[in-house]
Amino acid sequence: MTLEEKLAQLYGLWAGASADGAEVAPHQHDMDRPPSLEELLPHGLGQLTRPFGTVPVDPALGAVSLARTQQRIVAANRFGIPAMAHDECLAGFAAWGATTYPVPLSWGAAFDPDLVRRMAGAIGHDMRSVGVHQGLAPVLDVVRDARWGRVEETIGEDPYLVGTTATAYIQGLESAGIVATLKHFVGYSASRGGRNLAPVSMGARERADVMLPPFEMAVRESGVRSVMHAYTDTDGVPCAADEELLTGLLRDTWGFDGTVVADYFGVAFLKTLHGVAADWSDAAAAALTAGVDVELPTVKTFGEPLRDAVAAGKLSEETINRALRRVLTQKAQLGLLDPDWSPLPPALSGAALDDPQALRGTVSLDSPAHRDISRRLAEQSVILLRNNGTLPLDGPRRIALVGPQADTPTAVLGCYSFPVHVGSQHPGTPAGVGLPTLRESLAAEFPGSEIITVRGAGIDSTDTDGFAEAVRVARHADLVVAALGDRAGLFGRGTSGEGCDAESLELPGVQRQLLDALLDSGTPVVVTLLAGRPYALGRATEEADAIVQTFFPGQEGTPALAGVLSGRINPSGRLPVSVPRLPGAQPSTYLAATLARVSEVSSIDPTPAFGFGHGLTYTSFAWSDLEAGDPLRAETDGAVALSFTVRNTGERPGAEVVQLYLHDPVASVVQPVQRLIGYVRIPLEPGERAGVAVTVPADLASFTGRNGRRVVEPGELELRLAASSTDIRFTARAVLTGPVRHVDHTRELHARFTVTRDTPAGA
Repeated sequence: MTLEEKLAQLYGLWAGASADGAEVAPHQHDMDRPPSLEELLPHGLGQLTRPFGTVPVDPALGAVSLARTQQRIVAANRFGIPAMAHDECLAGFAAWGATTYPVPLSWGAAFDPDLVRRMAGAIGHDMRSVGVHQGLAPVLDVVRDARWGRVEETIGEDPYLVGTTATAYIQGLESAGIVATLKHFVGYSASRGGRNLAPVSMGARERADVMLPPFEMAVRESGVRSVMHAYTDTDGVPCAADEELLTGLLRDTWGFDGTVVADYFGVAFLKTLHGVAADWSDAAAAALTAGVDVELPTVKTFGEPLRDAVAAGKLSEETINRALRRVLTQKAQLGLLDPDWSPLPPALSGAALDDPQALRGTVSLDSPAHRDISRRLAEQSVILLRNNGTLPLDGPRRIALVGPQADTPTAVLGCYSFPVHVGSQHPGTPAGVGLPTLRESLAAEFPGSEIITVRGAGIDSTDTDGFAEAVRVARHADLVVAALGDRAGLFGRGTSGEGCDAESLELPGVQRQLLDALLDSGTPVVVTLLAGRPYALGRATEEADAIVQTFFPGQEGTPALAGVLSGRINPSGRLPVSVPRLPGAQPSTYLAATLARVSEVSSIDPTPAFGFGHGLTYTSFAWSDLEAGDPLRAETDGAVALSFTVRNTGERPGAEVVQLYLHDPVASVVQPVQRLIGYVRIPLEPGERAGVAVTVPADLASFTGRNGRRVVEPGELELRLAASSTDIRFTARAVLTGPVRHVDHTRELHARFTVTRDTPAGA
């Protein structure tokens, strides 16, 4: 291959599919004028960027458009190499008419990796059916400051929860033949002040023990084939130019052999934002040398500037060949280099491309089976934070539904869902999927109730003119359902989402003042939240009759929320992030050392109103019969075992989420007070009990020591079996003996749970 042909495989073209089935057209964007297909195709093309996720297009016609473009790409280059097509898939395939699922923060709330794996398999099936090869998900960033706009895209504030859930998602996506993409590698969510793309100041130990473990787990266990670098710099080194990270750690240590792709425009940002490259040629050479293989979304630096870099001796052609081998190997794995490869995807099998209009409406990306998965995940992710016995509701005669989320179809969607991400730019286009509002779902759930709906205020409005009507309606109702939360959007168009960072965790606009006015009405108030991040709720934390939290639960979200209010669904979600008590006491993640918690030396109390892992239910569970040595003993290369019983002592089926935390009271470096090292979700019928046995490898006590190496130290530990980080049911002492032991990326990562169910006779 010529140098130009090699380079062509290392960049993409942002080209949205045509709504009438014609070939894709380059997407016009603010960063630069994209080249035309005519300019690029003689040398080939590595990637097609977001053919379905750029403009609304009928799925069948989008597939035709993509297939026609692939035919042209193959015909135009000497080797007949197709492009890889990638799209977003964070909360479902980001295509018009595709099923929308709960956002990743809701995946974390479900504490159910198996269901997340099923969801990702469904997403991958739909993507593969229309000719897409790679999905830009999941996000493995660990929440460090909930003011960051992209919290909704994360799975939570705990590395183990993030790692296990993301690994399951990747396994599901990859099982469908879609290349999953880990992002953002690494540290993006630790930016100063929760500001998007702000510098990251964390030390090497926080990076190693908090930010890297989810990526490490995914590389080891998921079969992932692509990684996306983070936009940010850490201590002055941009991730896109960090050879120690992208090659030394990711490849040489962990053994990753897939592709590293640039976050959109990330290579150019080395010049424009980071100032570590003098020109586009320097930026291209720095990124490729560090280990970035593919420039996305559109060629900017990996074309002529990279060719100039080779000519100037800034890098060798062998560095080009290294990236090329990775790209072509991946295309070969996908069958794109097979002699019998066809551009026709499965959804168009046997179809004729000469009459694309005849195919309109023939491809569905929102099947009943996939909607059912979305429904199940939405139901399992609803979190009951507070309840004084008001819930479940017994058919109140008159419900006042008050708040900006009461009658908004998109209130359930995150910023990377198609109707928000793309559809918001095409206001005349229908959403493409059913999005029942909370008002509609409450009316269906409570057919005998009169529901009076009042907006009261906008999501981020400062106008309080609607308060008087809201309070009047509340006073004449039997119950108030306050419908509060976020509007997802991008770069300031929302209150949650990419580029929509928050100054504090006060509810947006005047929603908290509206809530206070409703609390003063004298009518019982149930607070419902359709949001992208946790918010401080002020007086409601103690005064609301109930608080129900959801995190953008997808198209089935409002029926799930209504079902929890009625009792049709027994809530089983748990908080993947702490809910703050004060709006400005940030960060307030539970994963904190002693001095990061409330103390006598600071006037700020970051204690959350509701801690990580918290969630109530309509049944009750009794924990008993702990069997553990006092103390448990093991060598630093061994394991300890314990067991106990959980029983559903209530009258409803329910699910308990058993959480295992580790407390290390004395270590050679400061440790968080506790950290999650295992969990298991246990559904139980009334009266049913389960024996839970847990084996805990000593490796789970490891951390990064003073010399930068991961160690297991001898000494005393506490294993805390808990219903949440603030509700410890059993504490078992364990003593590790023997020498300090160094461990690496081959260490054990999981506690092993065995659950044995036993339903007593007559239960």
